[in-house]
Amino acid sequence: MIDTAIAPITLRDLAKNERAVVCGFDERDADLVVRLREIGFAEGDPVQALHFGIVQRNPMTVRLNGTLIALRSAEARSVFIKKEGV
Repeated sequence: MIDTAIAPITLRDLAKNERAVVCGFDERDADLVVRLREIGFAEGDPVQALHFGIVQRNPMTVRLNGTLIALRSAEARSVFIKKEGV
């Protein structure tokens, strides 16, 4: 479980080409968590931000387990991460 007393770092917070590891999900939207898991997100998976759209960095493209995935900003904010080297 993620400590919500501390502002979590989300996938949306990554800079281009920055790498991180998935460490949890925002459980307030259970349907979205199920969808994210169905497309391959799981705790411990390495993820890398590759591209951001020109309108408010939306959508973003990430590499997850060798697969390219496009996410809306709201979806990316539901994926908690730990940046590599932190």
